Amino acid sequence: MDGDEVAQGEIGVLHVRGDNVFQGYWQMPEKTAEELLPDRWFITGDLAQIDKDGYVSIVGRQKDLIITGGFNVYPKEIEALIDDLPGVSESAVIGVAHPDFGEAVVAIVVPEKPGLDIDVIGVALNRQLAKFKQPKRVILVKALVRNTMGKVQKKALREAHANLFMG
Repeated sequence: MDGDEVAQGEIGVLHVRGDNVFQGYWQMPEKTAEELLPDRWFITGDLAQIDKDGYVSIVGRQKDLIITGGFNVYPKEIEALIDDLPGVSESAVIGVAHPDFGEAVVAIVVPEKPGLDIDVIGVALNRQLAKFKQPKRVILVKALVRNTMGKVQKKALREAHANLFMG
């Protein structure tokens, strides 16, 4: 987040600027100072890359990035694969503290109906993902925690499962 541009194809934090970008957070000058730079660039918190044609692709959120064993894992990639599996309604992938890897990849999965076999998810991901990206644990839930706007609350999920590997 030093403001330097990254090379084409590399992943960096997306900054935007323009007349349509807001002026700051309502009654939150500290947060505004953190995310709206003096030259009016807004730090979105999105991780993105620019392809050879100049198109920007968002690969995830900076606060959701998982660093496991020194490798970066982007939850959005894993969620897309899990969500495409038969019997899965939706998923959220989070990182939680792990004594050996720093963080471990954990998938929180909402089945379409009871009886979804966790092993099926593991086998499918084993074929599609590098080992370090594969969830160390898959947890089935009835629903994902959401805020009033309907957004999945990954912070709440991380807090609920914080001691999964630490006990």
